[in-house]
Amino acid sequence: MSGRRGGCCFSRCGFPSRPPRNTTQVRPVAVPPQPVVVPLSSESELVPCFEGEVGQAMGEQNPTSWKYTWKITNFTSLTQKKYYSEVFTLRDNAWRILIFPKGNNIDHLSIYLDVADSVELPYGWNRSAHFRMILVDQNNYGYSRIKETEHNFNARESDWGFTSFIPLSEVRDSCNGYLVNNTLTIEAEIFGPQPLAENTQLAEPPANVPQATPTDTFDAYFTNLEEIINAAQSSPTRGGLNASNQKGALLTSEAPTLEEVEKAKLSLKECLSDIFKLNVKDRLAEAMSTLCVAKSGLSLDQQKSVKAFWANFDEFTSDFLTFEQDNAEFELQKLLKDQMYATMKKNHNTHILYKQFLGDLTKEEEELNKKLEEVKSRREKLISDWEILMVESEEAKSGHKDQEKKVSEAEEKKRIAEERMSRSTTAWSNLKTLFG
Repeated sequence: MSGRRGGCCFSRCGFPSRPPRNTTQVRPVAVPPQPVVVPLSSESELVPCFEGEVGQAMGEQNPTSWKYTWKITNFTSLTQKKYYSEVFTLRDNAWRILIFPKGNNIDHLSIYLDVADSVELPYGWNRSAHFRMILVDQNNYGYSRIKETEHNFNARESDWGFTSFIPLSEVRDSCNGYLVNNTLTIEAEIFGPQPLAENTQLAEPPANVPQATPTDTFDAYFTNLEEIINAAQSSPTRGGLNASNQKGALLTSEAPTLEEVEKAKLSLKECLSDIFKLNVKDRLAEAMSTLCVAKSGLSLDQQKSVKAFWANFDEFTSDFLTFEQDNAEFELQKLLKDQMYATMKKNHNTHILYKQFLGDLTKEEEELNKKLEEVKSRREKLISDWEILMVESEEAKSGHKDQEKKVSEAEEKKRIAEERMSRSTTAWSNLKTLFG
């Protein structure tokens, strides 16, 4: 099974209100036999969806998406691992829904969109689709579970969707409206103005227009990732409060007597340098209480500052403690962000390395294809010469048989001639003897 992913969002068809239905029926497409197909009720259909009710009221002819509804009866009685819906066709593209009623190796209902005729498509095919899968709440459509994604389907990934669509416990929960009268309703919505396939032919792509490849998706994604990385590099992170400003806001000095002033000043100084330590609060309170009642040794501004701080002592120290906690949270989130940034950058660099590897493999593939063409040419030449040799051999074989017959005939003639010549020679010798 291919990898799955995706999210969920509100429908463009005007959710939560239920979209209109018509009587357009699904046109079946011949596909290879599959494991088990759940019988569909007569309500299973393919309907257009428009951008809200306004477009439909105005008689808009271009739907923004098409939605196929699949009702599965006796859901809890299903025993097979996976089931396919009947095939529905959009713009000559054959689709169907694939479900794992007991989960695809997980305790969740698993739902996917599948290319129904994938085994019949030509080598190297691919098909992009933006779609959402919907588990219908039959009591309140607005509570339907929706997940949306995009995918470039190909021979290796001919189905795509959501392995963990919804926990099976939630499906079976009677408080939800997913399973009513043991019937489950699933909808597959595919976006784009795609008319039904009857009397519709796909236009041939222009000869000079390069066709999209699977790597185009990678390039587009990682180009966008690079923009995010660059934006992150150029965005300075906000820091916390300036420590010197904190100290400047709290600095006070002197105490009622010179000895107390020096003691309070030293204590205050230590407290201000360690303001975020919990054990400092009591020492700070003691120093502030001493300075607050001082009658001499403090300027008027210092007295006002000390009294103002002492009057709101608990609130101010609480603010510092809150800042300490929030600052720690900020540092943690910043650290996590930096880690994610490092991962993005590493992945982007790996993407560039993969592109280089792909380029090398492409060159190697081109060289191999060139050699393969040469080998094919030599093989065809050899086969051609072989065929000629076979024809010549057949001619020689046939000629040899003919010559064997002729030799046999000539040999017989020669024997007869020899016999006649022998008789003539004998007669000639007798004649020569008698008259010689």
